[in-house]
Amino acid sequence: MSKLKFKTNKVINCFDFDILVKETYERHYCYQQQDGCKPKGNHNFSVPETCDENERMHDKIPEIINGIERGVKFKVWLDRDVEEWNGEKADANYLYLFWERNFYPDFGTIVNDLYGKGLIEAGEYTMEIDW
Repeated sequence: MSKLKFKTNKVINCFDFDILVKETYERHYCYQQQDGCKPKGNHNFSVPETCDENERMHDKIPEIINGIERGVKFKVWLDRDVEEWNGEKADANYLYLFWERNFYPDFGTIVNDLYGKGLIEAGEYTMEIDW
């Protein structure tokens, strides 16, 4: 009789990942809200991760919540004043939505930076998205 084959997987809750990113970079971040809001489910990824920052991330995007242009280069994200909205200090609600839905770095770039900082180990992971 054959046995069931399985593998062990490292599962991360998306909200725990968000907390790590927010605490590490002191920036607004919400993985689930990216790319038009991710549905419930699982996202598999590797550490280190393949990056496509230069292919799909922008140097600048219009400051519009839920705008068509999404994602900025990692350096642009790091250099931005977290309280700025269209060049002025802003209401927190607009900031959170803009940063979470439009103004975020490439996932692979952020994973690799966390890996480089020793905050996430190399390996195969599953990001659990449940809201």
